[in-house]
Amino acid sequence: MAMSTETKSLWLGSIGVLTFALTLPMTRMATGSALEPALSPWFASFGRAAFAGLLSVVYLLATRAPRPTREDAVPLVCAAVGNGLAWPILLALGLRYVESVHASVITGILPLATAALAALVFRRRPSLGFWFFAILGAALVVTFAWLRGAGVSVAGVSVHWADSLLVLAVLSAAFGYAFGAKLSQRWKGEHVICWMLVLLLPISVPCTLANWPQSPIPLSAWGGFFYISVFSMWLGMFVWYRALAMGDAVRVSQLQLAQPFLSILLSAPLLGEKLDPMTLVFGLAVIVTVFFAKRMPTQTSVAPPAVAASRA
Repeated sequence: MAMSTETKSLWLGSIGVLTFALTLPMTRMATGSALEPALSPWFASFGRAAFAGLLSVVYLLATRAPRPTREDAVPLVCAAVGNGLAWPILLALGLRYVESVHASVITGILPLATAALAALVFRRRPSLGFWFFAILGAALVVTFAWLRGAGVSVAGVSVHWADSLLVLAVLSAAFGYAFGAKLSQRWKGEHVICWMLVLLLPISVPCTLANWPQSPIPLSAWGGFFYISVFSMWLGMFVWYRALAMGDAVRVSQLQLAQPFLSILLSAPLLGEKLDPMTLVFGLAVIVTVFFAKRMPTQTSVAPPAVAASRA
């Protein structure tokens, strides 16, 4: 029997979530740790934007995508800076000093941060229930960071400082997704991400060349870089947006609840990181708060697909 459209959308959504779940461990694989560095976080961040941006040029020309208008300039710049620059840079820097399983818990609050900023951009009024779970989720993340980071220092850098980088990464991504959502109301989702990356090419290409590694880099690090450039930054978004367009966007977006947990589980075999009960408990608790928060009512329409697609 032919597979239904809804079933196809859920399968594509699952592939997208799995793709994004690998972003954290693959970023850590690309950059290494403070004690065993690989690619520079700056090269990994600018390089993934540059590589995906060049692919985007080809795609936009091949599909004859419409060009941005003057009206699109502000949201496009905000989305590009938030998602294409600040998020990958802060994430890569933070992952130099904390393990991927740790970062998965911190960044698990991203859907709540995106919804909160989208409420401001779209002038929505989330219910008190939403804000309750949003504050609860933030409190869980802060508590986890404090319990795991108290008194710990890696290569002279406090883990608390690394956690602050991850929190700033979450806020940057949420900022970018909120403005990207405005563009997705008029454009196809894949065109949004492609134009964002093309806009960044005058910055990403020179900065990639300026930070090109001068010493031999392990093949595994290049593999991680290839993954975050092609899949995390580009193809993953294509699959995810297609899933949202084919099926029920609200239902498909719920698949993201499993993403932090998948990142935690995948980090163990890929990076040899250890799972401990505290990480699993806090990771599950954050997922639960996101689950309930996304079910709280608002006084206006449901968030556009790009808001639901809060992973890159």
